[in-house]
Amino acid sequence: MNRELVFLRAFAFATVIGMVFISTSAFKGTGNQKFSEIDVERINIVEKDGTVKMVITNVDRFPNGSDEINGRPTNEGRKKRSGMLFFNEEGIECGGFIYDGRKTDKGHTAGVSLTYDQYDGDQVMQILMQDDKVGDERFVRSSIAFIDQPANLDQSRISEINKELAELGKTDRKAMQKKYYEYQEQGLIGNIDRMVLGQTKSKSNGLFLFDDKGMPRAMFFIDKENNAQLDFYDEKGNTIASFPEKKN
Repeated sequence: MNRELVFLRAFAFATVIGMVFISTSAFKGTGNQKFSEIDVERINIVEKDGTVKMVITNVDRFPNGSDEINGRPTNEGRKKRSGMLFFNEEGIECGGFIYDGRKTDKGHTAGVSLTYDQYDGDQVMQILMQDDKVGDERFVRSSIAFIDQPANLDQSRISEINKELAELGKTDRKAMQKKYYEYQEQGLIGNIDRMVLGQTKSKSNGLFLFDDKGMPRAMFFIDKENNAQLDFYDEKGNTIASFPEKKN
């Protein structure tokens, strides 16, 4: 009986050791694994040190709210969408690709966006498509935009500022606006479109240029009637020159 117990214990121990060895060896293989098809809700592309460099995700696992990536908080107010997020060598988010589309009670809404961020900031280049249908009217906008971001913007600080402004806005909108302009003067918030190439909701296709305050200064476009137009504006948005000249 004692010999049988010793044998069974030895056999059980050897079996466990063998299973552990086989399991760990399977996950430590250095060769490429090949799959014909794989279903997955989210993939994190990481460096050897664990730094996340890219996230490919479905809607439900899209990071926002209390989620952290590389020890940094994510955008709390960002809507969950399927797509990809990019991160630089320091683990800071630096752009992304998102998309969605669905039917609504009166039509549909859809969009695609590819963005590139300045260092530790927000997007300075965006490729965008928006498609909205309400009843019999359909509005499609597609464009490439180049954007100025504040010089002192950083992602962690902007989250704190947005929370502060939101709280102020609940009780005193004038105080909120004043605080916003203060932060804008400090170069902490306030993105401005500088150049947009594409189609507007009014179906004009062209090049639209803005000054450093976001005011339109020049437009070269073809309107929905296929008329070509070149317009120039002053700092207040008044037309100062047009070609061909507009008839009153």
